[in-house]
Amino acid sequence: MITIEKLYEIFKSHPVVSTDTRKFTEGCIFFALKGANFNGNLFAHDALKGGAAYAVVDELHGEANDRILLTDDVLSTLQKLATHHRRELNIPVLGITGSNGKTTTKELVAAVLKQKFNTYYTIGNLNNHIGVPLTLLSLTKEHEFAVVEMGANHQKEIELLASIAQPDFGLITNIGKAHLEGFGGIEGVKKGKGELYDFIRAHKGLIFVQHDREALVEILNGYENIVTYGTSETNSICGKVAMQGELLAVEVTKPFHQLIPTQLTGDYNIDNVLCAVAIGIHFGIDAKKIADAISGYVPGNQRSQVIHKGDITIVLDAYNANPSSMTAALMNFRNAFSGDKYLALGEMLELGEESAGEHHRIASLATTVEAKQTLVVGKHFAASAHTHGFLHFNTSEEAAQWLKQNLPHNAAILIKGSRGSKMEELLKAFE
Repeated sequence: MITIEKLYEIFKSHPVVSTDTRKFTEGCIFFALKGANFNGNLFAHDALKGGAAYAVVDELHGEANDRILLTDDVLSTLQKLATHHRRELNIPVLGITGSNGKTTTKELVAAVLKQKFNTYYTIGNLNNHIGVPLTLLSLTKEHEFAVVEMGANHQKEIELLASIAQPDFGLITNIGKAHLEGFGGIEGVKKGKGELYDFIRAHKGLIFVQHDREALVEILNGYENIVTYGTSETNSICGKVAMQGELLAVEVTKPFHQLIPTQLTGDYNIDNVLCAVAIGIHFGIDAKKIADAISGYVPGNQRSQVIHKGDITIVLDAYNANPSSMTAALMNFRNAFSGDKYLALGEMLELGEESAGEHHRIASLATTVEAKQTLVVGKHFAASAHTHGFLHFNTSEEAAQWLKQNLPHNAAILIKGSRGSKMEELLKAFE
């Protein structure tokens, strides 16, 4: 059995890891992960033939090979190697979790930190028990700071991710109605997300906290090594919304005064912006550089994007959805956009027994937008569609086809839904 110490020596000579033989780098170490429907151990020899330097397995198949390294459990070994590497580099690590806004916050914070540090941060959605180790193993000696996003839909997952990443600093964006089924209700969400605070407290680290959020203050459990931000003057860093048309601008009022225009839509993003400001200030970054970094950030990956197609304004926020983020998106669309409005809403997943009630509530809220037409996708919206006279579609492809045949003009449309709803398919209607 290969030890972590011996494996790390090999990793230092071959500092790229892969878990997928379809996405390969010559000279990498292949980790043969397995799941319910796949077994990477079966592809270890293929990995070596394809250019991998070594393959880490927990089952031996085929001929013996000294470049096939046996371990008790490949996933656990990947995680332990990542933690070992993180400790060897010994650079500051900031852990970020929360119900909504994790990725936008991560991107803004990284943009600010880059003004002073060689910063590496979670790419895409590599924020789970596999993604976090892969993020850590992408760090090099040249990096001076790491920002690690942590996602979860069950309790104890953040605890595991924190134990792997060993963050010195922690941040929970918010506590909302996300993954209620897995967490067991909103109290379960608080407990699950609070596992990041638990780790930081136990290791005497620093927490950045939106101190106006009662749920976040509650799970601090009196911990005082904190930096506070929010919209009230009691915070160390505070500011207020200063919308500029469809886009958010934030007026920072403390500890300096600065208007920061952004390329984000949605006043709900103010917490994400103020958090980035707070972290920048804490690490000694010049106020103007902080503002420039935030202003220069262009949202992508279907989050808070405003897209113009001819005379149509598309608000694309289709990466994910839960009752909290859906409410915020609808309110922003109602208040910040003018003219004829259309809604295209995909169902919200993983809500368990609260699903029917939450879909009904969101549908009722949608009526306050006074849209010319509302399209809803998925079985969970079927009953509400009947009640409110919305157009109901089983799939986003069907909704896109209808939209293409009934394309509005001089209008704005909000496209929002859970990942499983694939609401980005509606963009095809505008091609």
